[in-house]
Amino acid sequence: MLSFNGMITEQSAKRIFGLDLIRATAILMVLCSHILSIYPNVTNKLTQVFILFGYWGVEIFFVLSGFLIGNILYKLYIKDDFTIHSVFSFLKRRWLRTLPNYFLILLLNIVLAFAFNFFMQDVGYYFFFFQNFSHSMRPFFSESWSLSVEEFAYLFTPFALLIPTLLVKSKNKSKWFISVVLFLILIFLFNKIIYYFTTSNTTIEQWNVSLKAVVIYRIDSILIGIAASWISLNFGKFWMKQKATLFFLGCGLLIVMFVGVGFFGIFINTHPFFWDVLYLPITSVTFALFLPVFSQWKSAPSWLSKPIIFVSLISYSVYLLHYSIVLQLMKFCFDTASFSVLQLHFFTFFYLVTTFLLSFCLYKFFEKPIMDLRGGCKID
Repeated sequence: MLSFNGMITEQSAKRIFGLDLIRATAILMVLCSHILSIYPNVTNKLTQVFILFGYWGVEIFFVLSGFLIGNILYKLYIKDDFTIHSVFSFLKRRWLRTLPNYFLILLLNIVLAFAFNFFMQDVGYYFFFFQNFSHSMRPFFSESWSLSVEEFAYLFTPFALLIPTLLVKSKNKSKWFISVVLFLILIFLFNKIIYYFTTSNTTIEQWNVSLKAVVIYRIDSILIGIAASWISLNFGKFWMKQKATLFFLGCGLLIVMFVGVGFFGIFINTHPFFWDVLYLPITSVTFALFLPVFSQWKSAPSWLSKPIIFVSLISYSVYLLHYSIVLQLMKFCFDTASFSVLQLHFFTFFYLVTTFLLSFCLYKFFEKPIMDLRGGCKID
């Protein structure tokens, strides 16, 4: 059986520590944001930071996911034999990585909804990732909205890359790759412009569910990560030499975007174009600027790398389990409204321990054995 130390030792030689650190940070940010629902009556500076963490965490996941699959897609694409067979081979590997866990947790959510009379609506949409394709996300299994964005990005991008390959014979496939990616980014940017002219947002809550969490407006976040991977592969010297400059530029943009916006009064009801069209893409570009530093951070001391790799490895399981399964069940079983502050702290500690324990079990006994099939059998 795979022990904790064995799991870390087995994986660490194959991984880039900086990217694991990004992934671990992202999932911890998401966890922090959902902890707020345990303390609904607490409002202070820390709660504002945790709210921001929830937004940042998912956006970081999008850019990182795009960067990783961009490397895979680009190396497939520049081969002379990039065909429909290559596309389906790519999709099989991605689906073997993402779908088993997703469908298992989806079915578990459905069972729990029936058992405890939780709210459930349009469940059939969830089996095809249509729960938030062009409309607001349903409240059932609400964290799955980001998975829909990722799955459709995995689907659209390789087929879009295939079209020019079939129509035009070009020796410079690298330029075709980035041209297609940039064209797709413009399409999804145009979708947001259409949204701006056809929808009137008056609150950040409405924006959050009707734009930020809708597939047809969000795939460009992953495409920006793919574009970053193309830069890293085609402009390696720039990627290496300018990593510090890009890192500090990213820090500056973070300050401008998440401090300056409020300071200068750029609110959704006064500057809807900025929020509807520009805010999300700029956020993605901002996080992409950190990739040169972290993608070249190959290793770290074991006292630091082991916990980071552990959290990174189980991050997908944590994401699927932490809210709709663990937190909702615990709040159903315990009336936290009557808890003292100390009791809420103990509840939070128990919630985090339970989440990581169950996520480790899901990874060890289900997710990893299925992922091993990608290397243990020929799936193309």
